[in-house]
Amino acid sequence: MKKEHRLRKNEDFQSVFKSGKSVANRQFVVYTLAKPGQGPSRFGLSISKKIGNAVTRNRIKRLVKEVIRLQIHEMPSDMDVVIIARKPAAAMDFHDIKKSIRHVFQIAGLMKRIDHSRKR
Repeated sequence: MKKEHRLRKNEDFQSVFKSGKSVANRQFVVYTLAKPGQGPSRFGLSISKKIGNAVTRNRIKRLVKEVIRLQIHEMPSDMDVVIIARKPAAAMDFHDIKKSIRHVFQIAGLMKRIDHSRKR
C-alpha cells in the first residue's frame, strides 16, 4: 500500500474505534469512519498475537494489504478503515482472504455488490 493509504497513528486508530461503525464476518472485523475532505481512504491492520506467531501474522498482513491494493479503486475516498483479523484467517489462502475481505467490505458499504446471477 502507498503511504497515503496507511493509517499509522494510535490516535487515528482510537478515533475509528470510538466513532466508527463496525461490521464483521467469521474471519475479519472492519471498523469504518467517514472523514469528509480527507482525501484518499486510509487503512490500518490489527492482528493479535492470539492469531499465531510472527510469521503467520506477517503473512496475513501481506495478503490483506494485497487485497486492499487490488480493490482500492472500487472503494470510496474520505474513509478511515481498520481491519482486525480473527483466528480463522490464519488458515486461509489468498483467494479465501480476498473473498472474505470483499464480503465484509460489501456489508460495510465500502464496495458495490457484485450480482453473479444476472446474465449480460
